[in-house]
Amino acid sequence: MPPDDKQGYSDKTGGKEKAVLTTGKSEIDKKIDAGIPLRSLTLIEGEHDSGKSVLTQQIVWGAMKQGLCIDLFSSETTPTTFLPQMETMSLDISDYYAWGYIRLFPILGPSLDMEKEKMEELLQRLLAHMTESPAQIIIIDSLTLFTEYTTNEVIIDFFTGCKALCDKGKTIFITLHPYAFDEDTLVRIRSVCDALLTLKRALIGDKYLMVLEVVKIRGAHKTRENVVSFEVVPGYGMKIIPISVAKV
Repeated sequence: MPPDDKQGYSDKTGGKEKAVLTTGKSEIDKKIDAGIPLRSLTLIEGEHDSGKSVLTQQIVWGAMKQGLCIDLFSSETTPTTFLPQMETMSLDISDYYAWGYIRLFPILGPSLDMEKEKMEELLQRLLAHMTESPAQIIIIDSLTLFTEYTTNEVIIDFFTGCKALCDKGKTIFITLHPYAFDEDTLVRIRSVCDALLTLKRALIGDKYLMVLEVVKIRGAHKTRENVVSFEVVPGYGMKIIPISVAKV
């Protein structure tokens, strides 16, 4: 039976609500000052196959270990593929899924009416659902689908609505492909968000790695070491590869 709103704010051992959301990967958490602050809006940018979904899966794992409830809206996966994908990352959340700690809502393109008015209405319905949902963590992976059928102003208004929900207690992650926006719109979107993480694929040494850069985190202590590189190893998950090692 899904946990109620009160239960969702404590872990299964009776712990108190955490001030930050950890990813479960200490190497990543160190780059973001021990974790993403709860009640914040985080933008995750990256091109295709740069690791956005991998990072959100790691965030799901961290939230599950903290006993938090998640609503995941995805245009990248379905309920039948999500759990196997998590398992290949060595992140078994099948029990959490069965208990209702995580709910997955597919937002796949072929099943949607792509008319502009319908897409704008869908964004408003999404905000309404997020407002009423008992989930503390909301992940939208990705928002790019909507940008192709709505105006930039509608998208910015959506981010503003998400920020208002964070001020009321939600923690929201949104992924997108930066190519879908002009630079001015990206600047406006980034300014609304509390945190900005960027991902890219880069040839480092003799191999391609995914590179995560922590551009900003609200309230975090600034450090010079804000970049972490990794690869995804089937059956193991995210394997952190120090750039200095990769270049050898």
